[in-house]
Amino acid sequence: MVLKRYLPVLTLLLLTLFMGSPGWGLTLKIATISPEGSMWMTQMRRGAEQVALETEKRVKFKFYPGGVMGNDNAVLRKIRAGQLQGGALVGGSLSKFFPANQIYAQPMKFSSQEEVDHVREQMDPFIMDGLYQAGFVTFGVTGGGFAYIMSKEPIETPADFKDKKVWIPDNDQTSLDAVRAFNINPIILPLSDVRTGLQSGLIDTVGTSPVGAVVLQWHTQIKYVTNIPLIYLYGIMAVDKKKFMKISEPDREIVSRIMTRAFKEIDARNREDNIKAVEALKKRGIRFITPSGKELEQWRTTASKASEKMKEDGTLPADVVDKMDAILAEFRAKTP
Repeated sequence: MVLKRYLPVLTLLLLTLFMGSPGWGLTLKIATISPEGSMWMTQMRRGAEQVALETEKRVKFKFYPGGVMGNDNAVLRKIRAGQLQGGALVGGSLSKFFPANQIYAQPMKFSSQEEVDHVREQMDPFIMDGLYQAGFVTFGVTGGGFAYIMSKEPIETPADFKDKKVWIPDNDQTSLDAVRAFNINPIILPLSDVRTGLQSGLIDTVGTSPVGAVVLQWHTQIKYVTNIPLIYLYGIMAVDKKKFMKISEPDREIVSRIMTRAFKEIDARNREDNIKAVEALKKRGIRFITPSGKELEQWRTTASKASEKMKEDGTLPADVVDKMDAILAEFRAKTP
């Protein structure tokens, strides 16, 4: 009889306890520029479905694809305001929180995908830890492939940049420093405005990966690709650490395991898709220009100066640049 009398109170207390506990019905709202139907969105949604299943819907993801929440700057503002809990962003967007995360953005630093793979084994954990200390939980660095110069007019040497309307992304000091080393005064635009800029003539030259050009439809506006792997690109899902820590520890482990696996799959698929995208560009009639040995040396000299300037100006921490250079030198010494 006593138990029956206090049953409503006990029920209310239990509900309050469970609903107030970390991870109860938490939805992580994630924005991205990736369009709906793209491989990125397919894999992220697949991971999200598995998270909801294994946590019994205690943790769910809600995605806002195609730039509907604005560019990366807007997404980061909305994360700080609590409107979003995270974003799938290009690496450069986070450089103001952790400048060393743009260590891969030094022009012409890598000569092959094998060099990238070797460096990433040691530097990816460093980047993820740095972003964690800056307030973001991540699930792996996802390679976007090499960025190539794509333009409406042929570009064979650094001097050919003269009078070109070159785009660089907003909120990316590393890219700004890199292109200025090539004596370029770039036009800064959000990623979401690039296609319109190409169509209107506001810009005529971009740097992106083959798959990026195809997915974002920039390839419909360009005629030439300078066949030099200029900069290695990457993307990352960054979730506000304070929000993520509200999830219970067992559920955090589930989310991390599943989404890390999803982003490894995206990383692998990006490589395959970039190869296919190169063929798609060629079939469209886009001409690939391969500089001669003398011209290539001009590119390398200018690129080397750009890297040194980034280090001297403090855009990239000197000790981190030196660390990556040492890793590369060791690999090259062992690899013919």
